[in-house]
Amino acid sequence: MASTRELKREAVERAGDGYWQALIAHHVDTYPASRSTPGDVCRLEAERLNALDLGDAEKFELIETREEHVGPEIALAHVLLYRPLGIRLLTEPYHGYA
Repeated sequence: MASTRELKREAVERAGDGYWQALIAHHVDTYPASRSTPGDVCRLEAERLNALDLGDAEKFELIETREEHVGPEIALAHVLLYRPLGIRLLTEPYHGYA
């Protein structure tokens, strides 16, 4: 199944309320010059993962998505389960959402 905005949001929420709140703060704290909404970030990240063929990868399962502020940007890192070995992998943080 391809990655979707809803699946990305669920992954951020599974990482813990603090990550979802940080994603909301990234949008709200800059008012009135607001940044991308949490939903926009989830949609864009789902599209990025699909373009990398990770959205349909049967060997990997998205466990959670972690967010952190890096200056005016956010960085997203994903915890993936590599099913054949049953191990969790942490991706390099992706910077690209302002």
